[in-house]
Amino acid sequence: MESWQSYLEKFPIPMTALSRAKKGDRMAHAYLLVSSNPDYRLDFPMLLACLRVCVNPNPDGSPCMECKECKKIQNGLYPDFHVLSPASKAREIVIGKDSDDPDTLRWFEAQFHLSSISEWKIGVIQEADTMNESAQNAFLKTLEEPPGKCLFILTTGRASNLLPTVRSRCQLLALTDNRCEYRFPRCSDIPAILENLALQPQRSLMRAEDCTRSLLEISSSLLSAAQAVAAERWAPRLEAAKELENAGVKLIEKRIDGEAGSEYRRNREQFISLIHTWFAQLVLLAEGMDLSIMPNPEVMPDPEKVRKLVTVDRAHRMLESAESLLGALRTNVNDELALRTFCLAINQMLKKPV
Repeated sequence: MESWQSYLEKFPIPMTALSRAKKGDRMAHAYLLVSSNPDYRLDFPMLLACLRVCVNPNPDGSPCMECKECKKIQNGLYPDFHVLSPASKAREIVIGKDSDDPDTLRWFEAQFHLSSISEWKIGVIQEADTMNESAQNAFLKTLEEPPGKCLFILTTGRASNLLPTVRSRCQLLALTDNRCEYRFPRCSDIPAILENLALQPQRSLMRAEDCTRSLLEISSSLLSAAQAVAAERWAPRLEAAKELENAGVKLIEKRIDGEAGSEYRRNREQFISLIHTWFAQLVLLAEGMDLSIMPNPEVMPDPEKVRKLVTVDRAHRMLESAESLLGALRTNVNDELALRTFCLAINQMLKKPV
């Protein structure tokens, strides 16, 4: 998790406003965190929770990160910190049957009407845009009439997918920058795979097949990696729960599954984003833009190689294929079919063998 100071350097205006709100006891009851960076959507709610519960804030109002309450948040041991994530196969947050139906809106809301051992209750809805319309409408009442001493944090990369009524009842926190930090498993392998696929003088079906298999291997590894991250993140709370009754342990295990689903969704989004970023910047290089002013220059090959092998028109057609892949991977299209179609399309744009 990045430090408060790190976010302050990147986003001085919203971070200063938050510190002042804490210092003046004017924090909102609900925040909508909008960012295209999935790392921000994962990490920043923890910092915002620390800001809310901190009992020894710094003179400027920022959280000390050292008091007992801040440490509990950071270590995953704060008893009234509740997270709702899209855990179903459909990656959708639904209302649910009742308050005993985990990873549903009714289960989430019920946590804030139970007796509390903490001064504040924190609720985070990760990827809030995955709430279906019924769930969003149901959550409106809680946003309009929140229980006392509660803070709700909604995160999204697609704010337009949320109902205007939901957005209007939250204070907006826009953490936007001009680059993305790619941190999913084997992300560093993808630029070389795409270069091997697209920057070639001639077509080769064998090469296209090799690139397809490499991308599929990375895509297939994302779920197991997400499960490992979630298990590690929840390990302290699971260890502490061993003294509880069996039902309590099972509930935490269910939450680990939900966290793994959310982590997988973030990994997959970054996987898709990196492919799109590479081809979008390929167009810019082909058009003569300086690599040093691009958002993610570190993922790109030598500009001279690009301009030697790829015309502007071909770069644009490759980007169109990458955008079609994005659309396919964000639906229920089979990954193998989508990636194979994409790699063959890119290969087809190269020159025929002499």
